[in-house]
Amino acid sequence: MKILLIFLTFYLISAAVRCFSVTGYSGGSVLVDSGKLWFSDSVKYMVKHNPWRTIINYKKHSEWTSEGRFILFRSKYGKLMIFIRELNTQDAGKYRIRVLDKWYIDITLNVKKDSCCVVSKKVVVKSGESATFSCEYSQNHINDAKVIFKERQNSIDTWNEEERLSISDDKRNNVFSVRITAVTPDDGGVYLCGVWINRDSYSISTAVHLHIMTKVGVSRVSGSSGGHLMIKCEHPQYKTKPKYICKESDGCSERKNPGVHGEWMENGDVSLYDDTRAGVLMVFFKELKAADAGTYRCGVKVSDYTESFTELQLSIRHDIKYSKSVTESVYLGGEVNITCQIPEEHEVHFCKEDDNHICQTIISSKVTEMSGSSERNEERVVTVSFSNVSVRDAGVYWCGAETRDTYLTFISLNTKIQISLIMPLVVRHEGESAEIICPYDSIYKSKPKSLCKGKCSTRDRNPLSETVREEKETKTGRLTLNDDVTVGVFTGTITGLTAEDAGKYWCAVTLETELNYLYTHLIVIMNEELNLTKYEGDDVSIQCKHHDEDQKSFCKAHEASMCVKDGVSLEMIRDDRFSFSDEASTGVFTVNITDLREEDSGIYWCGAHITTKVSLTVKMDFSLLNMISLCSTLLLVGGFSVTVCKDLRDELNIRRSQTTVK
Repeated sequence: MKILLIFLTFYLISAAVRCFSVTGYSGGSVLVDSGKLWFSDSVKYMVKHNPWRTIINYKKHSEWTSEGRFILFRSKYGKLMIFIRELNTQDAGKYRIRVLDKWYIDITLNVKKDSCCVVSKKVVVKSGESATFSCEYSQNHINDAKVIFKERQNSIDTWNEEERLSISDDKRNNVFSVRITAVTPDDGGVYLCGVWINRDSYSISTAVHLHIMTKVGVSRVSGSSGGHLMIKCEHPQYKTKPKYICKESDGCSERKNPGVHGEWMENGDVSLYDDTRAGVLMVFFKELKAADAGTYRCGVKVSDYTESFTELQLSIRHDIKYSKSVTESVYLGGEVNITCQIPEEHEVHFCKEDDNHICQTIISSKVTEMSGSSERNEERVVTVSFSNVSVRDAGVYWCGAETRDTYLTFISLNTKIQISLIMPLVVRHEGESAEIICPYDSIYKSKPKSLCKGKCSTRDRNPLSETVREEKETKTGRLTLNDDVTVGVFTGTITGLTAEDAGKYWCAVTLETELNYLYTHLIVIMNEELNLTKYEGDDVSIQCKHHDEDQKSFCKAHEASMCVKDGVSLEMIRDDRFSFSDEASTGVFTVNITDLREEDSGIYWCGAHITTKVSLTVKMDFSLLNMISLCSTLLLVGGFSVTVCKDLRDELNIRRSQTTVK
């Protein structure tokens, strides 16, 4: 009887404390069913022996708790489950899992090394298609049942839609394959491939991250080579979700995304803007090229494992009819008309580049007219008119066509228009001082400003001095820059003018790059003047100095300032009596005028920016009239007339040869 009692007591104690062993593989995971109830209101512990140390101490009323790689959760059957991921050999040992005042169990964990089986992989499949993936397992588990689990919120459960799931086991290669048909966005997530070791535990060898891509539609987009393109991908139901664009040709491995909300961000060769208020991703391509053509995904990340996207097929056309660049120069307060050509069936889009060179819709009271005319059914010409032009109107504009379909809006910008403002000419004499005045918009008052001379839009541009900032003055040599933010004007003063100072000057504001928005011409009148006196019928040659090809002009005017606009260039001369010869190496070109007439008298300006005043006086030769009269009288008298007339003509030639240049 005592022997029986002792045996019964030992049996009861053994039943209360459940002990078993679990085997996992380094890098893999194990899933263990405790066989005990969860008891939501009870405190739970997980400790490791030798020495005892707490892994999890859980007191909250929830169905999932984790501490790093160790997880306790409640199964759908109300049992406590233990999940340990990413095993390593240090994890081996004895563990005790305890529900306070209810029960505890002891588990011995064995961790083996078997590199053949532990894999983490990513599988991407489109919604509606079938997802297939393979899972390797150890040779030790050829005859064990193969199972698939899915990680869900606060649980890990077996797959419960058996009609869409199939598993085939290739025991020769220690691989079993999984196929899930007609996947939906809800199928995205982490799947765990494992083997059923015994009735209580599973060894997980492979974690499969299944991503579901839902294509909502296809849009065809075209742009002009060298032009810009704005694409607006609309995701109104996912306003705050992360959005992206990627190219199919590289497997969408490089996903371009804004990274932040509410501001433009450059990402490679495109700029992106995430408008979370409207749920729109704006993608801006600058200077399209042939390599930009292809198929893109414009998508949104709905969750960690589900995405929705529109397929975008981009083609690049090389039609010069729709792609051009023009420059318009207009005086402050003046008017300017801009024309562009777009396909007939599209809406007009006219916009101005901002500081980031992004072109968005223009909103300006300066646009007084936007009209279109069509000569053929395929295209129309659009005219945009500006009146009372101000500093704010200077800049780069684009004109193009806007198209909207079910899934997105795209704007192909094919005509670039640079509007430059012209200030009144600055005309000064050699040795004097000149002020170049640059008004600017108040939005630029805190930006650095500078003067630039010549072709300032080129990459090798050189500012004339260090930039000037608000309420400051900088001086470099003979140039002083001063910025007066109160009136919104910065001024460049050049002292001791020389021929080299003459030319075209640009006022520039430094943003991310230089914005050259306004220019003027500085004309330097050389102190040396040329006074010529000639007679009708004579010829004259006038030598003019120049510094470059753009400064060859010859102008008849009272003021030098008129010659920038009205000067006669080499190509514009239509009078056969005028001809030009050029000695480029000496920096001199010569104006030749034959058969002078009295109306040729006047003031001429020789050269464009560097100019010399030429006063030409053409007189009627009264000696010639007297000679003709005398010869006529003598002919009536007798035969000595030939000798007398000849002598008079010789005398006239001597007088002309003595005509001097004063």
